[in-house]
Amino acid sequence: MRASRGGTFYNRSLERALQILSAFNTERQSLGLGQLSDILKLSRPTVFRLCSTLQEYSFLMQDQESKRYSLGIRLLELGSIVLNSFSLRAIASPHLSRLQMNLGKTIFLGIHEHDELLYIDKREGPESRITFTANIGGRRRPYWGMLGPVLMAYLPDEEIERLLEKSPLISVTKKSITQKDKFIKWLHQVRDQGFAIDVETTLEGITGVGAPIRGFSGKVVAAVGTAFISTSVDSRSLKKVIKETTATALTISRELGYSEQIERPIPL
Repeated sequence: MRASRGGTFYNRSLERALQILSAFNTERQSLGLGQLSDILKLSRPTVFRLCSTLQEYSFLMQDQESKRYSLGIRLLELGSIVLNSFSLRAIASPHLSRLQMNLGKTIFLGIHEHDELLYIDKREGPESRITFTANIGGRRRPYWGMLGPVLMAYLPDEEIERLLEKSPLISVTKKSITQKDKFIKWLHQVRDQGFAIDVETTLEGITGVGAPIRGFSGKVVAAVGTAFISTSVDSRSLKKVIKETTATALTISRELGYSEQIERPIPL
């Protein structure tokens, strides 16, 4: 062990092992012994010993044919522990507040739990022109409002069918979608465009925009939505609502560990 510049002691072998793990990224998902040696500026025997130890503890895996190394399952297990220690609501909270301040409208955060839509956070500013009865902890049918369709759109077809069998579509406004085929077609549209625009399907005079929040695996884990009086928004301001709502969802997703190689462009 030796002292760092800050006076903290650390282990050289551990440092080198961490450098090996850090050598992998999305562009370098597998590396050979020679590549690691070149990247770290270490001899092959040294790198081999370190990799063997990391492999023994499942921090690295080695392909038996190519002999190339890749990150091991133990890192995924530890990463899951870290991610589970974060609260979705805590991570999303400042972004929900910022979205509410930027748009001056009511913001919701929801998830699917026990085959229902569960509201887990809400933002209403003093300038909000309407108070919604949906509160934190409130539950609705899984397809409800602007959040439900977003959460359902990314489910397998058989899961969508199961939810609709358990909670059939009902009419609560003149614009409610009650035909299953029409609703599923809408879900496909939501999935393709990356957001949902709900126009008065559950509340007369209320429109909402919802966008998906993804976890580290890419799976949709929640949805954020902006609700407002339909007549308060024209086509130009609707584009702003869509842009800011989808951008907020993407920001929260990234803080949950989500990463994508080619991002869907945010609507202008």
